Amino acid sequence: MKRSICFFSAALVLSVSAGAQQTSDPAAPPAQPAVATPSSTPPDTTTPGVSSTPAAVEQPATKPPASIDQVVDRVINREQALINFLKGSTPLVETYLQNLKGDSKYETVPAQDHYFLGRLDVSSVVERRDYLQMQESLWGGLSRPFRFRYEPLGFSWMIFADRTNFDRNHYDFQYLRREFLGNVRCLVFQVTPKPHAGKALFEGRIWVEDENYNIVRLNGTYAPDPRGAFYFHMDSWRLNVAPGYWLPAYIFSEEGDLGPGMKKGNLSFRAQTRLWGYDLAKNRREEEFTEVKVDAAKDESAAAQDASPLAAERQWEKLAEDNVLDRLQAAGLLAPPGDVDKVLQTVVNNILITNNIEFPWTVRARVMLTTPLETFSVYNTIVISRGLIDTLPDEASLAAILAHELAHIVLGQNRGEKFAFSDRMLFSDESVYQNFGFRHTQEEEAAADAKAVELLNKSPYGPKLASAGLYLRQLQVRAPALPALLTAHIGNSFSNEKGQIVRLNALLNSSPQIDDNKLDQITALPLGGRIRVNPWTDRVEMLKTGQVAIVYVHDKMPFGLAPFFPRLTRYEGTTAPALNGASAQNAGASQPQN
Repeated sequence: MKRSICFFSAALVLSVSAGAQQTSDPAAPPAQPAVATPSSTPPDTTTPGVSSTPAAVEQPATKPPASIDQVVDRVINREQALINFLKGSTPLVETYLQNLKGDSKYETVPAQDHYFLGRLDVSSVVERRDYLQMQESLWGGLSRPFRFRYEPLGFSWMIFADRTNFDRNHYDFQYLRREFLGNVRCLVFQVTPKPHAGKALFEGRIWVEDENYNIVRLNGTYAPDPRGAFYFHMDSWRLNVAPGYWLPAYIFSEEGDLGPGMKKGNLSFRAQTRLWGYDLAKNRREEEFTEVKVDAAKDESAAAQDASPLAAERQWEKLAEDNVLDRLQAAGLLAPPGDVDKVLQTVVNNILITNNIEFPWTVRARVMLTTPLETFSVYNTIVISRGLIDTLPDEASLAAILAHELAHIVLGQNRGEKFAFSDRMLFSDESVYQNFGFRHTQEEEAAADAKAVELLNKSPYGPKLASAGLYLRQLQVRAPALPALLTAHIGNSFSNEKGQIVRLNALLNSSPQIDDNKLDQITALPLGGRIRVNPWTDRVEMLKTGQVAIVYVHDKMPFGLAPFFPRLTRYEGTTAPALNGASAQNAGASQPQN
């Protein structure tokens, strides 16, 4: 009998393919994936027949293309326009990767995982500045006498088909068919490097939307492989979140002959890469400033007097809280306030009201944009990561996770008063994790767990906590292979250094056992199952998808990684700010001739 489950958010993210290195000397420095110099000749940033200035590439076309050759010219033109447009942006790029091994029930399960987070700079060459220190976790699956090293820059390389040589001199373009991706009709082309055209050239297929001829999807790899290394395959998607431009947003990569019979030691993995934070912070601040309206007013109420010592203390704490949240948002790690926050705050309020708890302030909730499973609280604001929301199977599980941080607030276990001094916000985005930390002692964590269970038992979620316990039990099963997913960078981790789950153990111990053969027992969702991020504005929204039939055990994919198939739509909204002074006007609004 088929079972079904509603996955509230589709996996909208793609992981970029990375250049992997294979070497017999583990200490040897990794070979460069030919990122900055994909050919032996000096990089030529212009495309034949196309001006390198944004104004030239942004001129709207007056006639529809009369042939496939003219369509290809438009595609090359628009790709160069995108490169110029992004020269002033430094988006965040995040890659989460799982090495896989064969399993008789799930076909494959994680054997090891890796996590990379950095800021991408495409001003002149593709470069990145990492938020996390690169340690031994870089090393992939071991197999004597070789081992593989994943290069974070390689996972960022596939945002373009070819940054320097995407033209007819280096590539052959073969038209294949028309195809819809979501609401967008596309032309599909096979792209093949010309013989002896150079190194690190794209080989695969591109999907081109048929109004302005922007590339919206790339699927393939790079060739030829450099000596001592090789390029992974990738499926890269772009979203139309700025007028006239489709920005790289998701990349999925997979290698290996996956399945229960896969050979031990072979390189087998899946990876997802997400990009966001394209819009410059100054543009958001300028937009907010233009919306501020100040009316002349005078406060003559009793509350307009000097603050009492207690009121001053609370205002000081609120200042520290707001400073931290603003700094995290400016660094691209925290989503702006939005509708998802209201959903989270509704759950928190359900717990507070049924426990007869009333604060003279509002307990807020915000979403961190990163994948690792993490929560923390800054005074009266609960922060929960996107990856954690993605994998929670239902509202009761979400309530249990939020209740733990709410318990810290109820118990007055606050952190961060020193951040009321604004000079303590003066550090680079890449050093956020080194400057912020809101971790509690083991005693405080134990007290918060006990208080959380007490709050939950009196709430509407009390009778439904079995699902929360199953989630933690499944996390315990997978924890030894998922240290990167379970590493909290600002708050307390769900597991200890031995891979044992230490959060809400009372719920874990009282939960039923996992029965993999019960198709209706969903312990955890795959990553990407609930939240969609707008890569331009960083805003998040809950996804609503149709029911998906669970036919096999491996369909459950707890904490797993899946390919991305976002439903593409065209941009609708107010004009977004242009980057690098480039015009945001659509080019070539007419359709090609059949």
